[in-house]
Amino acid sequence: MEYRAKSSSYEACCAEGLDLSKGLDKSWFLSFFFLLLFAATAAGSLTRTNVASLPGFDGALPSRLETGYVTVDEDNGAELFYYFIESEGDPSTDPVLLWLIGGDRCSVLSGLLLEIGPYKLVIEPYDGELPRLRYHPYSWTKLASIIFVDSPVGVAFSYSRDPKGYDVGDVSASMQLIKLLKVHPEYLSNPFYVGGDSYAGKIVPFIVQKISEDIESVVRPTLNLKVIPVQGKALTMTQQCRFPMDSESFQINYMSFASPMPKLGTIDRKILKEDGGVLQHPPPQPSIKCTGYAGYLSYFWANSNVTRRTIGIKKDTVNEWLRCHEHDLPYTSDIRSSIKYHRNVTLKGYRALVYRLEMLRHKREGVYDIAFIDPYVVHSTNVVDQPKEMERNILRGYHDAVVPFLGTQALVRSLKYPIIDDWRAWHIDGQSAGFTISYGNNLTFATVKGARHTAPEFEPERCFAMFKQWISNMAL
Repeated sequence: MEYRAKSSSYEACCAEGLDLSKGLDKSWFLSFFFLLLFAATAAGSLTRTNVASLPGFDGALPSRLETGYVTVDEDNGAELFYYFIESEGDPSTDPVLLWLIGGDRCSVLSGLLLEIGPYKLVIEPYDGELPRLRYHPYSWTKLASIIFVDSPVGVAFSYSRDPKGYDVGDVSASMQLIKLLKVHPEYLSNPFYVGGDSYAGKIVPFIVQKISEDIESVVRPTLNLKVIPVQGKALTMTQQCRFPMDSESFQINYMSFASPMPKLGTIDRKILKEDGGVLQHPPPQPSIKCTGYAGYLSYFWANSNVTRRTIGIKKDTVNEWLRCHEHDLPYTSDIRSSIKYHRNVTLKGYRALVYRLEMLRHKREGVYDIAFIDPYVVHSTNVVDQPKEMERNILRGYHDAVVPFLGTQALVRSLKYPIIDDWRAWHIDGQSAGFTISYGNNLTFATVKGARHTAPEFEPERCFAMFKQWISNMAL
């Protein structure tokens, strides 16, 4: 079956991540994941493609790249598409990171080509040729192997033969993702992380909780859970954002990805003719000065027949790659809050990091705001329509510059953790990169100076440094 969906703005603003391996006896970790591997292998199939080169990228790839499909719903023929990129360091011992992205239905290619992957789109005027790629010096694959997943079913190249397979929600999509853990059993002894940004931040704590529960139930007959060390590692990275929607950023964040039927220009007709007719609804071309230009280029790169053949896209599955969808497929938001999952995993001794932007004030009216009444239920609203008390809480700052927004305050307040190390600057090469504060139960909050909606996209060096220090168990 082929399907087409409307594209939409890339608008949710949360990120989550988790390290499940440290702080747990390795035999527990391996026992659990080998059982998962057996169950997943029995339940579905795995298709892999080894990618020796990427269209638009000159030279040898910095590390091994594999793409593939994992069957997550045999009854309906639903498969998730993934990109697996090995660490540029020592893949045999480096951590493995499962990376998701939001939407609720946006392609993880944004994370790979715009944020934390080893490749970046070259920003240059689109002339009808295949967009070029360059090496990304702040790729997180310098530190970890990463599995990028298009989830849930219906996102990008993930598909279902039966339309019933697209009817998923927070819980069912989370359970499907666990089946991906069967990919590459040779890495089961490595530190394992689950992470993501945007809407993925809502479901990752639930995934973490389910994995934690399964670990405990598997080992309970033979192992004593009391020996879980307090210094065990688990990452929770929550990125919260507020940003102005002026005329330029409106073009970046909405028009570039949400116009359902733009007219084809001469350049688009050229590639439409030469590259197989997959460009049905290309987005309107923004100014090259807009930060959304990379997203514009990604449409043409992903829909190139050369790209699709190279990365192993199955024929007669997805006719047109779209960066995001706009509520055209059924989805049930059945996880209303993730706070309890945060509490459960941190109280078990996992380490947590919460990071967000350092942009707080906007002078013009009509500011678009992402207000987090519950940090994992995003409430999109206009600041000028906010109740005054809520507006005061949102805009209140630490020295008028840095302070958690309402969502972060609500999260920390609900966890009731004491402050261990109060606000201070954290640095890169002697320069301030933001501020940080530490709480009890190994919870750390940090801001990323100068970042925007997706922090690694706009401040890659600072986010890389933050991730490196955290993954190395070093204080910011």
